[in-house]
Amino acid sequence: MNSPVLLKRERRESSPREIGSYGERVALDFLRQQGYRVLEKNYRCCLGEIDFITEDKNTLVFIEIKFRQNKTYGLPQEAVTYHKQKQIIRVALHYLKKKNIVHSRPLIRFDVVSISPGKIELIKDAFSVQPGYTF
Repeated sequence: MNSPVLLKRERRESSPREIGSYGERVALDFLRQQGYRVLEKNYRCCLGEIDFITEDKNTLVFIEIKFRQNKTYGLPQEAVTYHKQKQIIRVALHYLKKKNIVHSRPLIRFDVVSISPGKIELIKDAFSVQPGYTF
């Protein structure tokens, strides 16, 4: 007697990496429309990662992208916590040193792109390097 074959219903869920990639593509198009020139995407070092490093006119801008599919966990930009800000700043300083531009004291800024269903928001100067932070 043959036993029936049970088929699992396959449900394709997007992985966090796929969701993040989608958010970065949306943000990249948006930033280019705003006049930003992208220098680096997903800059990684031993200290962490920065989603985008761009130029906006004469300012070097380090950008964190946050994407939410719904409001269950709050607004996207709320995920850029104080701890995350400190990590991004450390990675930015690493980038400046590695590219040997730290001594020229470039104008820098930290922006956040917040993406949620039907809304994309650019938060310029979302946070800054605290006074006394040395390069």
